[in-house]
Order: sequence, then C-alpha cells, then structure tokens
Amino acid sequence: MGPIGIPELIFIFLIALLVFGPKKLPELGRNLGKALTEFRRASNDLKYAVEEEMRDLERQANEAKRAATDAVSLDKIAPIDPHGDASSDASVAQSDPPSYDEKPAHGEAKPA
Repeated sequence: MGPIGIPELIFIFLIALLVFGPKKLPELGRNLGKALTEFRRASNDLKYAVEEEMRDLERQANEAKRAATDAVSLDKIAPIDPHGDASSDASVAQSDPPSYDEKPAHGEAKPA
C-alpha cells in the first residue's frame, strides 16, 4: 500500500462530510489535530527520556571501564596480596595454641 495521494484524500474528505455533516467536520478536525499534537509531544518526551537514560548508562559504563583500567594499572605498580596483610598472619601464628590439658566436655573426645 503506497502513500495517500490527492484523489484518496478527496474521497476520504467526501465520506467524512457525508457521515458527520458540515457542522461537525471542523470540530472533528480540531480534535484530531489536538490528538495528533499531544501524541507527537508524548512521543518526543519518551524519545528524550530513553536517549537520556542511554547517555547515563554509557557514562556509567565508561566510568566503570576507566576505574577497571586504573585498578589494573595500579595492580601492576603495587600488587595486592590476595591472602591479606602479612603482619596479621604473623600475629595469629604467635598466639598461644589451645590447651588440651583441660577436661573434655560431655560427649567430646579428648584430642591425642
């Protein structure tokens, strides 16, 4: 189905004139124009909101990418110990071992 030409528009206008009458036709045209204007405005608002959200998502993705790149470059300079700080491990090793001289609680076996 192609675009509507002049003969088709004339035919639609004549049918509308017969159905609605000459007094109602201008009012219907005004209402149709207002409806189309409102639809166009709502459509543009939605388009703007979606574009704004996409810009925010792109900005967040770029910031995350930049932070990841910075973290990788810092890791090359000063590697992070995955097991934590060595001084905290030493403090655990220096603490007194548990005493097994105590009497075991009811139902527990005495360690060998």
